[in-house]
Amino acid sequence: MYSVLSTKEYLNWFTEQNSKVQGQISARLQRIIEFGHFGDARRLGKRLAELKWKNGLRIYFSLIQDENGKIILLLIGGNKNSQSNDIHLAKKLLSEISSKD
Repeated sequence: MYSVLSTKEYLNWFTEQNSKVQGQISARLQRIIEFGHFGDARRLGKRLAELKWKNGLRIYFSLIQDENGKIILLLIGGNKNSQSNDIHLAKKLLSEISSKD
């Protein structure tokens, strides 16, 4: 149903997380891939959205439609405390990626 791509910024952030958090994220992404179930998520603009966890964890992403289906582009991760800075960075990354097309 969905496929997932990640920016290097997201991958750097993900590898800094402990194994419990990595497991939570991986399980959530697997549910999205298999069932299209995003859980607690909200749009932050036309092309930007966030996955939310009760513990404050956030992942900022964009949905892209291509000829093979839907792609989830993971832009950056963070938490509730760094949310405004993370959203700003996610918008910047998305703009940079869009300008390369």
